[in-house]
Amino acid sequence: MRHKKATPNRSFRVADQIQRDVAELIRDLKDPRIGMVTINSVEVTPDYAHAKVYFSLLLGDHVACETALNEAAGFLRNSLFKRLAIHTVPTLHFQFDRTTERALELSALINRANATRAKDDE
Repeated sequence: MRHKKATPNRSFRVADQIQRDVAELIRDLKDPRIGMVTINSVEVTPDYAHAKVYFSLLLGDHVACETALNEAAGFLRNSLFKRLAIHTVPTLHFQFDRTTERALELSALINRANATRAKDDE
């Protein structure tokens, strides 16, 4: 008997579900190092063994928050077992996402360049 090939969008659906569930579960964590966290995206390996969870932080120290989230990863994974209807629930690896930070820096640089250019044109 041949195994049916997994549907192509399955890993995206699983990643999306993990993103929603982890975002909900993080709100229940009582660790003071975990501030106002937003889960930006989740990347799941093809074998569903690992998931990189990218997050941003509104307030607080992102290094301490990342450490706290990775320490809570086992607890969060156990909570996902109860929520997800999949055979393998991935090990979670939290990583601070600098995308928003970089976008603000680039925006500031562009504004500064435009202000300089406007003065030069006068």
